[in-house]
Amino acid sequence: MKLKVVSSGAQAQQTNQDIQVSDATFAREYNEALVHQVVVAYMAAGRAGTKAQKTKAEVRGGGIKPWRQKGTGQARAGSIRSPIWVGGGRAFAAKPRDFSQKVNRKMYRGAMQAMLSELARQDRLSVVNGIELEAPKTKQLVQKLGELKVGSNVLILIEAHDEKLELASRNLPYVDVMPVSALDPLSLARHDHVLATAGAVRLLEERLA
Repeated sequence: MKLKVVSSGAQAQQTNQDIQVSDATFAREYNEALVHQVVVAYMAAGRAGTKAQKTKAEVRGGGIKPWRQKGTGQARAGSIRSPIWVGGGRAFAAKPRDFSQKVNRKMYRGAMQAMLSELARQDRLSVVNGIELEAPKTKQLVQKLGELKVGSNVLILIEAHDEKLELASRNLPYVDVMPVSALDPLSLARHDHVLATAGAVRLLEERLA
């Protein structure tokens, strides 16, 4: 299939070119269940899982019965570290755990291909030859995005780290600049539009082939 390469500024008057891309990467049928599974697995992998609480047996103290069983007029108590006492242990204490879910390489690639294909079908994927800024200024990047008509919630995909572009985007809360090597399914899902350079598109085809 072909993706249209858009231009901005003075180049916008020129005829837009097309770039030939792989059908396997940009024309795949959308699989909602697979995409959901991969996105959830990615989010779960980011959880630390280090939460820990102490049970009655692990809390310090409470080795002696606080008062005798009968004759005091108080409720029976066997330990001051009971879960119903202040300072006692937790009845169902949280323990460190691993939240990661298994997703093999074929599933991950399939989900990424499905997401990119759906973005292309919905005209939410734009391709440019390059994004060049004279200086790392947020104002210049906002102007560039306005000329390309991609909105304010956009993911910019580039071939490699671009310091000017990354610095210019830091003050824009819904604009992220990301090299292809760092692309993840959650970033594709949380942005309304994806703006990719032609070089980034080629790298995507290589990585997802």
